[in-house]
Amino acid sequence: PGFRDVHLQALLGFGLLLVFLGRYRPGSMATSILTVAFAIQWAVLIQGFLYSFLEGKIYVGAESMVSADFCTAAALISTGPVLGRLNPIQTLLLTLLGVTLATLNEYILLSLMGVSDSGGSLTVHTFGAYFGLMVSRVLHQSRMDKKKEQQDTGHQPDVFAVVGTIYLWIFWPSFTSATTAQNNTEPWAVLNTYFSLAASTMATFVLSPVLHEESTLRAVQIQDATLAGVAVMGMAGEMLVTPFGALIAGFLAGLITLLGSRFLTPVLSSRMKIQDTCGVHNTHGLPGILGALLGTLLTALATADAYGGRLELVFPLVAEGSRAATDQALCQLCALPLTLLLATLGGTLTGEL
Repeated sequence: PGFRDVHLQALLGFGLLLVFLGRYRPGSMATSILTVAFAIQWAVLIQGFLYSFLEGKIYVGAESMVSADFCTAAALISTGPVLGRLNPIQTLLLTLLGVTLATLNEYILLSLMGVSDSGGSLTVHTFGAYFGLMVSRVLHQSRMDKKKEQQDTGHQPDVFAVVGTIYLWIFWPSFTSATTAQNNTEPWAVLNTYFSLAASTMATFVLSPVLHEESTLRAVQIQDATLAGVAVMGMAGEMLVTPFGALIAGFLAGLITLLGSRFLTPVLSSRMKIQDTCGVHNTHGLPGILGALLGTLLTALATADAYGGRLELVFPLVAEGSRAATDQALCQLCALPLTLLLATLGGTLTGEL
C-alpha cells in the first residue's frame, strides 16, 4: 500500500501539475511519464549498488521501489524550472545525472551522516529544486519573450492541475510517512502532514487577496500552498511537532510561497537570469530549507521523556547513546549546505552538458 500511494502521487500528482503550459500541454504530460519511467529504473540500479549489492546481485523489493520513487520525485521537481525548454533527449540526460546525484546526496546524508529526513525536505524538495534552478540558469535564453511566456502560463485552464492537487492532498501524507511505516512512526508523519497542508492552504486564502489584485484565487496558488505544506514536513514529519506546531509550520510555508512568488521570483528572473517555469523555488526550495531548519530545532529539543520508545525509531544514534541530541542537530544542520552544494554544482554541470 505504501508503494502504491507513493507511486500514484509521483505519477499522477506531479504529472498532472505539469500540464499547464498552453503550447506544451500534451508534451508536458509525456515528459513527466518519460521522466518517471526512466528515473525509476536508473534509481533502482544506483541505489542497489549503494544499499543492497550482495554477492554480485542487487536485491529489490517494495522498499527499494519506494526509495526509487523518492528519487523520481526529486527528478520531476528538477524538470519544473526548465519545463517546455528541453527536448526528450535532454530531459533524459537531466534525469540521469539528477537521479545519480540525488542518490549520492541521500546516501551521504542518511547512511554516512545519520541524518533523519524520512519525508525528503532535503533529499527530495531542496535538492530537486536547486538542481533544476541551476540547470535553468545555465540554459538561460536572453532573447526569450518573458512577457509572452508569462501570459502563456498564467491564463490557461487549470483543470488538469486541480486534479493533480487533489491527488497530492490524498497521497502525499503516505509519501511523507512511507519510509517510517514499518517503524510505527507513521501516524505522527501522517497527522503532521495533514495539519501542515491545511494551514498552508489557509495562509493562501488569507494573504493572496492582499498581495494580488484579483479578488478570487487562482488554482495555481492553491497548488503552490499544497506543495509548500508538505515540503516543510519532510524532515520534521516523524518528529514531535505537535498539531499546533504543524499548523504554524504549514502557515509559515504558505506565507513564504506567496511572498516568494510575489517579490522574489521577479528578482530571480531579472537579475539572476533564472527562469523558473513551475515556481519550484517557492514551492519546494524555500519550504524545504524551512523544513530542514525546523527539523534541526526539533532534533535539538528531543528527549527520551518526550519521545518515549519512539526515540530509537526517529533518532537511533541518540537513543543508543552514541550521539547527543545537540550533535544530531548539528548533523541535521550541516546536511543543508551540503545538499545545496551538491545540487548547485550538479545542476551547473548538467546544464553545461
